[in-house]
Amino acid sequence: MNDQMQPADDGTEHGHGELGDAEFAEFLELAAEEGFDQEEVEGALGEAGHGPLPVLAVVGRPNVGKSTLVNRIIGRREAVVEDRPGVTRDRVTYEAEWAGRRFKVVDTGGWEQDVLGIDASVAAQAEFAVEAADAVVFVVDAVVGATDTDEAVVKLLRRAGKPVVLCANKVDGPSGEADAAYLWSLGLGEPHPVSALHGRGTGDMLDEVLKALPEAPRETFGGVALGGPRRVALIGRPNVGKSSLLNKVAGEERVVVDALAGTTRDPVDELIELGGKTWKLVDTAGIRRRVHLTEGADYYASLRTAAALEKAEVAVVLIDVSESISVQDLRIITMAVESGRAVVLAYNKWDTLDEERRFYLEREIERDLVQVQWAPRVNVSARTGRHMEKLVPAIETALAGWETRVPTGKLNAFLGEIVASHPHPVRGGKQPRILFGTQAGTKPPRFVLFASGFLEAGYRRFVERRLREEFGFEGTPLQISVRVREKRGRRK
Repeated sequence: MNDQMQPADDGTEHGHGELGDAEFAEFLELAAEEGFDQEEVEGALGEAGHGPLPVLAVVGRPNVGKSTLVNRIIGRREAVVEDRPGVTRDRVTYEAEWAGRRFKVVDTGGWEQDVLGIDASVAAQAEFAVEAADAVVFVVDAVVGATDTDEAVVKLLRRAGKPVVLCANKVDGPSGEADAAYLWSLGLGEPHPVSALHGRGTGDMLDEVLKALPEAPRETFGGVALGGPRRVALIGRPNVGKSSLLNKVAGEERVVVDALAGTTRDPVDELIELGGKTWKLVDTAGIRRRVHLTEGADYYASLRTAAALEKAEVAVVLIDVSESISVQDLRIITMAVESGRAVVLAYNKWDTLDEERRFYLEREIERDLVQVQWAPRVNVSARTGRHMEKLVPAIETALAGWETRVPTGKLNAFLGEIVASHPHPVRGGKQPRILFGTQAGTKPPRFVLFASGFLEAGYRRFVERRLREEFGFEGTPLQISVRVREKRGRRK
């Protein structure tokens, strides 16, 4: 049904997502008939229609309160807080809002400073996060004062050239502000005295953060506006074959490959000619492991993956078919989906499969990856080059789905058919229904449904499945939000 699609017409400057002025005016009339006012509609479209959010990295040495500050910024306790560095986290990126502006926060806590030496560990800690960030909050313990490790971070931040807000943490009262003043010596401007634990001063600091963050993302995704190659992130757990795949498609040894998991330490961006086009591939192989650094290595891999996804348009997730699909595989796929990037699943080391392993692999895919059945699948061998020619068509298919837009008229005709043929189940004597909807944005496709009552998660999944059946959307996550009509006088 792709002939029903049309390219996204970016109308974000109008304040109503990607709807053009005429389409938005018609949509407002439709909303008014169902009892929604313009402010409600614009609010719903504004929430759903944003593009990639600006990124704020929170950096600093261990035990200065980074995770506590992240929890304070996002308004909930999600980042793990412990009195020791190196705590492994499943998630490192969170959404936050302050003064009506939304942004992403990257928590860079959890690394051990003495494993590879101060310089190496600080570099691994700060550079991965700062590379993908639009601005940085540098957290320093005001009670301890500036240390040699803090000075090392300052040098990295200066090289990166990103705006920096200096946070002097653990200032619990007026007496601590004198300690904070000593941090002027770091040369990063005014230290902002804060108590992340108690919330003191965080509002003033966040006001400064908003001044440092751009209103819009640095990069226009899609490549058209920039005229550059499309960005592809190669992600997957360590030793799954990411570097081997990059070398194979490049036709030369551009990245060190070793049987030791995590040989690649720094993300490597490579321009690759493939399928008659130039692509920018980001190799994100896992950090080098040490026997006593397992937790830190897993954390670094998550941080690196998050940074690569922030820069990418499509994620190629490599899965080692010679081993059972692991929790780490599922976690990485979830990161790609939640980042809103197009997704391709590449099952690597296919040449090693025998019939028995192939049988069990298919059962694992059916059981564990049912939620990403929409992602194009390619069975490849980075070592032999098997089926590498299928990689580009899969990436292009995913990007096409990622950029697809359904006109509002066609979408509402489709929603009307759904409501008539498969109404929402009756709950508590009431039967909520979808009144109308629109696609607020693309990259990924974002939909807003306006309803008479709460739509259960199962019904939302049904609507998503039918959207895919009707309009395609292969290779892209769909984001569907629902705005429920308030209980007030309905217009006739």
